[in-house]
Amino acid sequence: MESTDGSSGRLDDLLRREWLVTNHLGGYASSTLPGLNTRKYHGLLIAAMAPPVQRIVLLSRVEETVRCDGWPTPLACSEYPGAIHPQGHQSLHAFAHLPFPRWAYQGNGWTLEKSLQLLDGQNTVVLTYALVGAQKPVELEIRPLLALRPIHDLMYQWNGRLAAEQKSPGHLRVPPTARTPEVFFAHDGAFDAASANWYFNTIYRSEQDRGYAGLEDLWSPGAVTWSLQPGQRVHLLCSADPIALDEAIAAAELQFGLDPSDRRSDVARVTPPAAAPRDADLDVLARAANDFVIDLSPDPAVPVTMVTKFPWSAPSVRDALIAFAGVLLVTGKFELARSMLVGLAGHLRNGMLPEQFPETASAEPVYAGADVSLWYVNAVWQYLQYTGDEALASRLLNEIVHLLRSYQHGGSPGIAADADGLLASHSPGRGTTWMDAKVGDWVVTPRAGRPVELNALWYNALRIAAELSEHAGQAARARELGELAGRVYKAFDARFWNDAAGHCYDVVGDHGPDAALRPNQLLALSLPFPVLAPERHAAVLERVAADLLTPVGPRTLAPAEVGYQRHYRGDVVSRDRACHNGPVHPWLLGAYVTAHVRVSGRSQKVRDDARALLQPCLTHMRGPGLGHLAELFEADAPHRPGGAIASAPAVGELLRCYVEDVLDQSPTHLSSAHKTPEWSPVVTPPTAATKR
Repeated sequence: MESTDGSSGRLDDLLRREWLVTNHLGGYASSTLPGLNTRKYHGLLIAAMAPPVQRIVLLSRVEETVRCDGWPTPLACSEYPGAIHPQGHQSLHAFAHLPFPRWAYQGNGWTLEKSLQLLDGQNTVVLTYALVGAQKPVELEIRPLLALRPIHDLMYQWNGRLAAEQKSPGHLRVPPTARTPEVFFAHDGAFDAASANWYFNTIYRSEQDRGYAGLEDLWSPGAVTWSLQPGQRVHLLCSADPIALDEAIAAAELQFGLDPSDRRSDVARVTPPAAAPRDADLDVLARAANDFVIDLSPDPAVPVTMVTKFPWSAPSVRDALIAFAGVLLVTGKFELARSMLVGLAGHLRNGMLPEQFPETASAEPVYAGADVSLWYVNAVWQYLQYTGDEALASRLLNEIVHLLRSYQHGGSPGIAADADGLLASHSPGRGTTWMDAKVGDWVVTPRAGRPVELNALWYNALRIAAELSEHAGQAARARELGELAGRVYKAFDARFWNDAAGHCYDVVGDHGPDAALRPNQLLALSLPFPVLAPERHAAVLERVAADLLTPVGPRTLAPAEVGYQRHYRGDVVSRDRACHNGPVHPWLLGAYVTAHVRVSGRSQKVRDDARALLQPCLTHMRGPGLGHLAELFEADAPHRPGGAIASAPAVGELLRCYVEDVLDQSPTHLSSAHKTPEWSPVVTPPTAATKR
């Protein structure tokens, strides 16, 4: 465990560290290190009621109190107007986030260890408490506090009837109401329903800092108490479904490979045995990637087999396709990858795939991103390289060709190829690339015209379709697509190269190019079929390294450019203004590393340099990131993290480039014969003992 200083002077530092556990349904548990919820998205059980969406904050937090010789010591921590109460962080002695979150609290003559586990494939949380290092018993009281609302909402006291029903000794049910879902509890203590009440005005400081409402009322069904003997372990479970205490505890033990007969402390029980040295960098990336996976047959209505950002984002198709190779292919989750590709094909409309599936299961998908379908074509190619599944590639080929022709001829609204074959995107009132921040009617980075990464993806997709058509025996179609790709290649070299600056224009518009230095041009170097002429790759990398690269990835805009934003903070307008105008989005580091290795060669020194480029992000994951990589970092040092606390595109791209470029274990690029690549994933899918 990592020692902590629970003093009030360090509380702000502790609150900046956020842990995350997922259940592979889309549900999760997350909070700050001392357990003070600073976001409305924090909670100990956020259940996905229609996996992976329709997420509900059921158990927001618990308030624990230890009484020794009649003296109460609070373990919990919360913020109310003008006060931090209780102040359990002052008793917090140590914390560890692997293989699941664990806390150690100390008082006068006692140490209490707490652990939290989510059951895989279930909306169930298991809280376990063990009294260690004590010579006499103590009393433990736990009071659950429930929110019972969708993740984007807040709960306020209302006059509906909320009351816990005791179904059997140790098993409680909070019935549903017109506004709230039912909740189930199981425990091995004594329950007191007489103390049920509302807790008013919990403050979520991060929400208020971000310009949102951040005040909530929570309801407690009562308290559970134990007379805890030295060495004793007790449990409190909360679930969206009826749950048996013994079965859930056994499932939690099995999930992490623990011996149920071993009653030592949590710290001793989860210490792994000595083993052969492993690649620690690979382990941290693979473990983080696994947390995003939705490990069940995808719903045709929402066929994305991963949550793309925790804690608040609805499933983003673009992000899932960027993360696709790292999260699903490098880790050998080929069946989930296949299911996702097949499911998404059913959502093509006029050549476009949805950019996002809403959090509400009954809502319609959002069709807006011009690049999403092209990322899909790239994902099909990646899947074929890793698996050799030619049957699926043949099955999807007609869909791929149809979407490309729709793009070429303007069948997709606002998207069409110009006379040179370059792809243009015009959609008033919205951003159609990944730089899509919008405030009201203000599109912050509209980039209308011919964005550089859109045309890099367009050329890449045309080449992929030509290769697949050739292999399918459709020579005429392969020739047609190849000729169009050749025109795009020639036009791109002529119109996107800014010779005076030594890099690509970011957008070629109808009224002239945008010469702003941004990292989007990295895709013109790093995709399987690069569109930029090879002799210009080194110059691009040199400019990106000189003006954009930070320890955690390339900035989204060079500091010398007009509109550069150093920070990412404040209300929604301030943050969206900054989002793509300086802050670092670390998924782009994957493209940079791949381009660096391609340009410099695959020598050991080059790959060692590539490994060094990834180390600051890995250091963050091992340290303040508590196992995860944030969506973005501020543009200037010290590069404070911002946005979502865990990003699948960031983790996926770093894992992909780590395996393919640093370890040089890329799958064999397919020849015209499309033979099955002689390659197997280097990351073994986690077992029950190592899944977290």
